[in-house]
Amino acid sequence: MQIDKQSPIPIYFQIMEQLKTQIKNGELKADALLPSEREYAEQFGISRMTVRQALSNLVNEGFLYRQKGRGTFVSKLKMEQPLQGLTSFTEDMRSRGMKPGSRLAEYQLIQATEELSSILGCGYPATLHKIIRVRLANDIPMAIEASYIPFDKAGKLDASHFQSSMYEHIEAYNQMPISRAKQELEPGAASEEEAELLGIQPGAPVLYIKRTTYLQDGTAFEHVKSAYRGDRYTFVHYMDRV
Repeated sequence: MQIDKQSPIPIYFQIMEQLKTQIKNGELKADALLPSEREYAEQFGISRMTVRQALSNLVNEGFLYRQKGRGTFVSKLKMEQPLQGLTSFTEDMRSRGMKPGSRLAEYQLIQATEELSSILGCGYPATLHKIIRVRLANDIPMAIEASYIPFDKAGKLDASHFQSSMYEHIEAYNQMPISRAKQELEPGAASEEEAELLGIQPGAPVLYIKRTTYLQDGTAFEHVKSAYRGDRYTFVHYMDRV
């Protein structure tokens, strides 16, 4: 790396951009250990505080990760998730050749709030399944999903349902295919609880997604609030000129 101390561009930003380039072009491999703050500071003749600012920003952006007592490492490249298709997490991971999995964090039957009743069109009050799962890919936490499903759309559920594709169960139970979904995306920072479940630092970037999914007859069967790891996922949308 080359640092231009005469440039109006802040030194920490120069370090960030050059490290990003090295990561993106494969010069720095996933899980590679970076030099220490002291080593970088001595190499460029700058303060450790400047180096720390650059590395901390890259950690927060998902390019690097830290392990206590070991150092700072290069994060794995993010998986691209197209926004056009409608697939479950399980189906998506299988299509990538990865092993999908789930860890149940919470399950209970609840009475729908007025907001959820309005979203799901299930009447008020109505009984809902509330299912919070940590979604895994090759045993690595990727996302947290909080699902709300009307009881009459899923029937009784047991442990086997929480380890597999809920979409497959819903289609079989209702004898009707899933047709469409509406979703909203919003960037955010992981809370302490989310960070613990996902194995990331509090404040690390996450992408919050709200999705309402519908059966072929137009009835909603699920409303999901998800938090996806910013260091593992990037969502893309392809557009055609018309």
